[in-house]
Amino acid sequence: MSVRRSVLPSGLRIVTEEVSSVRSAAIGIWVNVGSRDETPAVAGASHFLEHLLFKGTSRRTALEISSSIESVGGEMNAFTSKEYTCFYARVIDTDLPMAIDVISDLITSSVVSALDVDAERKVVLEEIAMRDDDPSDLVHDLYAETYYGDTQLGRPILGTIDSINNMSRSSVFNYYKKRYLPQDLVVAVAGNIKHKKVVEMVQQALSVDGFLDVTGAPVIRPNAPIKRAAQKSVGLISRKTEQAHMFYGMEGVARHDDQRFAMGILASALGGGMSSRLFQEIREKRGLAYSVYAYAQQFAGSGQIGFYAGCKPDKALEVLEIIREVLADVADNGMSHEEIERAKGAVRGSLVLSQEDSGSRMSRIGKNEIVYGHVMGFDDILKAVSRVNEQDIRKIANAYLTKTPTLALVGPFKSTAKFEKVLR
Repeated sequence: MSVRRSVLPSGLRIVTEEVSSVRSAAIGIWVNVGSRDETPAVAGASHFLEHLLFKGTSRRTALEISSSIESVGGEMNAFTSKEYTCFYARVIDTDLPMAIDVISDLITSSVVSALDVDAERKVVLEEIAMRDDDPSDLVHDLYAETYYGDTQLGRPILGTIDSINNMSRSSVFNYYKKRYLPQDLVVAVAGNIKHKKVVEMVQQALSVDGFLDVTGAPVIRPNAPIKRAAQKSVGLISRKTEQAHMFYGMEGVARHDDQRFAMGILASALGGGMSSRLFQEIREKRGLAYSVYAYAQQFAGSGQIGFYAGCKPDKALEVLEIIREVLADVADNGMSHEEIERAKGAVRGSLVLSQEDSGSRMSRIGKNEIVYGHVMGFDDILKAVSRVNEQDIRKIANAYLTKTPTLALVGPFKSTAKFEKVLR
């Protein structure tokens, strides 16, 4: 197999995929920490820290960090999710040693100075403002808050204006030193590489200041069911917008559930493309919305399936009723063989096409390792998708599309009463 895995005595995991037909290489260091690990006092710390680690280390300034990758035509970035953070770079294969050294430097030796905290605080606040100015983005955070309540999964990844303003340098730095440990890290590398050489380079780069001089076992997030606050039926942010943005969803399967493949195909068949049931009913037949889509989302111990539409405010109730009618029909009657096969083909094709470059391959093996503790074979994933049949779709649709729904709305509405009436 081209995917190989090594676990060091410190608990650090290194996974690689050799793709000898390309001239690039991608490295990602995945950290098993995200916004669900934060207390209210440090809400947004994971994302804030993601920004700060690029501000300088004991060996490099912020400019030297960015220019080292950009000067060889590479790309570097990072992202934070509810459950993990990733720092990554993609370069020509001959520049991989440098990329490993730079990304590792961020992980082991960032300074996180008080001046940088104050400067980057403004940047994060601007990012929050940008999110607030985009209702099609804001509605997803509102949905999480409405569905999960004031819990770790309900709070936004970016934090709040108050939590970011109140976060001190010491609280962010302590969070960094406590959560960025070898046992919580996965180093994923894909491209024109050799596993043994990558392990040697990673060990050398991460050995700075005794970072790897500990003994530990890899930490995998437990899949225990999570506690949820009391669920509200409708969440509303009243805004004078030209469109109403709505996200309608309900409980789905958690990350380790074997039904996740069927759930993904159900979401694709309902709202995964122009031929999907909801797109046809809402946009093609009635012209009520421009953007209509669905997706299934999984976490450790929880999951949802949800449906987005943006439409004229006076058409919002009609669109909501159509979504409910379509879901009720699928829950009662399932879907046709043709619909399911079309959705399976879309999911399979999307998976294959997503693996066309080293960056995407790195992302797949890194994410698999950080959340599952192993990398599922690509052929095994395709087989799992192919095995899904009409009975599986009918079973999962009947079990989950009938769950108590939650609706998030951003638009020019004064109250939620008429939407709550529809949901009842």
